[in-house]
Amino acid sequence: MTAAIQCRNLRHSFPMGEEEFQVLKDVDLTIEQGEMVAIMGPSGSGKSTLMNLIGCLMTPKQGQLTLLGEETGGLAKERLAMLRSRYIGFVFQQFNLLSRTSALDNVKMPLMYNPDPTRDDDARARECLQLVGLGERMQHTPGQLSGGQQQRVAIARALVNRPQLILADEPTGALDTRTGEEIMGLFRQLNEQGITIVLVTHEPEVAAWASRTIVVRDGELEAAS
Repeated sequence: MTAAIQCRNLRHSFPMGEEEFQVLKDVDLTIEQGEMVAIMGPSGSGKSTLMNLIGCLMTPKQGQLTLLGEETGGLAKERLAMLRSRYIGFVFQQFNLLSRTSALDNVKMPLMYNPDPTRDDDARARECLQLVGLGERMQHTPGQLSGGQQQRVAIARALVNRPQLILADEPTGALDTRTGEEIMGLFRQLNEQGITIVLVTHEPEVAAWASRTIVVRDGELEAAS
């Protein structure tokens, strides 16, 4: 089976004055399809940069990134956008929902960038909201939902294009402990359905839900378990 993610000698840097600050240094990483992996590390370690590179939100300065068998180096922006919309669902610490828009319409938003006249967008969004336990809250706006419910809407939105990979950056960071555990239980259920999940977190309790933990420190993979 083709790996979900392969990084080979991945390097990335940001300009800092007249010099370049090396954020990632020769990262080698393989994540197989169907894995649930946590990426941990202190603030500034490079873990979020690694997530952004994996999600094709940034382009590495050096090295090779292969996503579901497709090498991303040199791809046009349009092709990278297609890879993101077709294969990847994103979940962030801040829910990034449209405040005056219903849960149903928030979930449908990604479908606007992947039009298909044969698809029933409402039915697809309803299915995803039911999957995350919000079948009775479809017409509620974010202000009418709790933090945990808003994150469930964000997860439903990540699922609506039926991605093979979900990337979640501190997905429980804005939630209380009990609600965070509920969200992690939902991620576990999605993983058991075959979706590859990669979580960035600084919380050991969140990383414990994953089948494997990768530690990033000073731009390098320090340890894995």
